[in-house]
Amino acid sequence: MTDLHPVRRALLSVSDKTGLIELGKALADRGVELLSTGGSAKALRDAGLMVKDVAEITGFPEMMDGRVKTLHPMVHGGLLALRDKDSHVQAMTDHGIGAIDLLVVNLYPFEETVAKGADYDTCIENIDIGGPAMIRAASKNHLFVNVVVDVQDYDALLAELDANDGQTSYGFRQKLAQTAYARTAAYDAAVSTWMAGALALEAPRRRAVAGEVKQTLRYGENSHQKAVFYTDGTNRPGVATAVQLQGKELSYNNINDTDAAYELVAEFDPADTAAVAIIKHANPCGVARGATLVDAYQKAFDCDRTSAFGGIVALNQPLDADTAAKIVEIFTEVVIAPGASDEAKAIFAAKKNLRLLLTDGLPDPRKPIVAYKQVAGGMLVQDKDVGYIGMDDLKVVTEKAPTEEQMQDLLFAWKVAKHVKSNAIVYVRDNATVGVGAGQMSRLDSANVAASKAQRMANELGLPDSLAKGSAVASDAFFPFADGLLEAAAAGATCVIQPGGSMRDDEVIKAANDAGLAMVFTGMRHFRH
Repeated sequence: MTDLHPVRRALLSVSDKTGLIELGKALADRGVELLSTGGSAKALRDAGLMVKDVAEITGFPEMMDGRVKTLHPMVHGGLLALRDKDSHVQAMTDHGIGAIDLLVVNLYPFEETVAKGADYDTCIENIDIGGPAMIRAASKNHLFVNVVVDVQDYDALLAELDANDGQTSYGFRQKLAQTAYARTAAYDAAVSTWMAGALALEAPRRRAVAGEVKQTLRYGENSHQKAVFYTDGTNRPGVATAVQLQGKELSYNNINDTDAAYELVAEFDPADTAAVAIIKHANPCGVARGATLVDAYQKAFDCDRTSAFGGIVALNQPLDADTAAKIVEIFTEVVIAPGASDEAKAIFAAKKNLRLLLTDGLPDPRKPIVAYKQVAGGMLVQDKDVGYIGMDDLKVVTEKAPTEEQMQDLLFAWKVAKHVKSNAIVYVRDNATVGVGAGQMSRLDSANVAASKAQRMANELGLPDSLAKGSAVASDAFFPFADGLLEAAAAGATCVIQPGGSMRDDEVIKAANDAGLAMVFTGMRHFRH
């Protein structure tokens, strides 16, 4: 038996009518009989095409506000019948069921309806029933039936028909079926996830996760690993929604680091101040606020010039010419911003390999979203860390209270520490990081690493004192012993922000008082593993 089968009869029923008329004409030109429903049938008829309405086939009109129109044996029999099985062929003959060789369906826009913030009843009405049922039927019978669920597959279908004299191959139908099952799975995942949120279910018994390919990557973290970049449909501004204006294709590591950079810089309201974050290996090597973007960039760059080479730069305001000119002075992998001036784009255009991503917005650092992490045999699910600490949330625990200027630096350091791999220690002075210690196995080591970076940059800049002198220091979790705090004091820090909550808080507070430090507790930690 040949694996080629002709397409003689097609059912077209789509919500998104992009390309529908062109597809209908192309099929009609190839002698394919067209069946359709509702708005799709009207659109095809208005274009001058001969179309038979599904209601003519089933003998029943569309009813119940369109909820019932294709759920009928005349439709599903035509999709599910095995053409090479005598009993199936006889049943089709006995009941006047015509074979359907091609199903073209895209579903009610449920995801888009949810994204627009529609109310519960409106979301429910946008859950498609007949579409998924037909898709699953046609997909199951892909031995004979073609099922197309994505507009981008229309051209491939027509090319396949032309290559095979109006027929399609089994391999082609298999691929269409896989795509179709993935689409219905993603659709059901969107519905179940939305319902769990609407019902405030913190731990639904089953959780489905779905994505759509944005980019097939050359490799993963390393050249021997395969990788693909999927979007999740949430449209959170960032690397997944950005438009790439220039530069080489993004790599797996570029995407990971760019996401970390943009999520960090979004902590700083662009209406208040310009902010820049420079990231390397998902950790900040420099973060700063300034009166202008170029000022903020220079301050961030001066935190760790060595690590900034080949880094990712994130801006909380549109890229301007002055900042662009400064950035291109060294090799930079990616720049991501909510926009860019024409002058800035022209400056970047001279650097063909520099990737420029524009997002037309910043992610909301306080908007709750779900975060996933795979482990062997399972998956960890948690809320994204959107914890926020303001001035009124801080508790002064030392004899000395921070000054207003120190308090500003403490809160700045706290926002940065939230985005640094644990154990995290961050030194800040004048709204700029001056030393970052990330991912060490002890908090003492992190304090040491950050202090050494501050001293190294002071040496490089020709300054007599460490950049950490007079700084504020943030610790993402409590100091279990006084040693890490004393290391920060020795580096020149004058004030400390930390969660508190250790069994040795009294010991640490005493050490801070003895060292003349001001210290505040947040009551919240920011572990980032």
